[in-house]
Amino acid sequence: MSKQQTSNSPRHKVASRDEWLKARTALLNDEKELTRRSDELAKRRQELPWVRIDKKYRFDTDAGTASLADLFQGRSQLLVYHYMFGPDYKAGCATCSTIADGFNGFAVHLANHDVMLWAVSRAPFARLQAYKQRMGWSFPWASAFGSDFNSDFNVSFTDEEQRREGGIEYNYRREPAWQVRDDGGMANRMSGNPVADNAFMAGTDVATYIRERPGMSAFVIEDGVVYHTYSAFARGLDGLWGMYQWLDRAPKGRNETGMWWRRHDEYETAAKNDGSCCHQTAETLA
Repeated sequence: MSKQQTSNSPRHKVASRDEWLKARTALLNDEKELTRRSDELAKRRQELPWVRIDKKYRFDTDAGTASLADLFQGRSQLLVYHYMFGPDYKAGCATCSTIADGFNGFAVHLANHDVMLWAVSRAPFARLQAYKQRMGWSFPWASAFGSDFNSDFNVSFTDEEQRREGGIEYNYRREPAWQVRDDGGMANRMSGNPVADNAFMAGTDVATYIRERPGMSAFVIEDGVVYHTYSAFARGLDGLWGMYQWLDRAPKGRNETGMWWRRHDEYETAAKNDGSCCHQTAETLA
């Protein structure tokens, strides 16, 4: 390539097909090792001891009031996504919404493989139903409003717990008393203030927004008794983001410079506004 052409060359390394194949094959070996390691971790999840659930949780559902055992709907396994939609939110968390967008496609497959998938949130059921209709979702979504379910599984907290040193236990560690800060997890991998952006998009302030946390929990029912088998939080949910698995294979990866995603019905409006309204207004919440 001549010097005149150099300025127009890609910033990334360019190689011959043979050179690319050599590098790709080396990467394949590491990918296979990661897959084998992932299989091992999946087996260890299945080997975790079970914890018997004796508490009588109640949920509001399409079929009326339901118990935790009712959510199994005849299956032996139950997966719950702890969707961030608190009683004081005006709308569901935009980040949880990007995860939940994938549920419709595979919930039916899980249901036909002895596994029920539910989203559970603390917002009143009518508000969940309205948001679900807006998003065009059909997967089961229950309200735990007035129940201890979310707090018992460490995804919902009170204002008092939030302000008390060590009052919140999330992702298997105790947190310091809350103050305006980058709240960790994926947020500390991006510029800007994605936590404040999410709070604004949920129609609430930052402190109220992060009193709800994302997570997933797994349960099994045996001889009528429900057991808790597994829970994951924060970046432990990374694999549940269908879009991230695709972005990780795209040329520029996740390429995140802030909270770029929106609810799927908001992209057109965000493009017209250049995203500025969300970020500018969110700053006033921090």
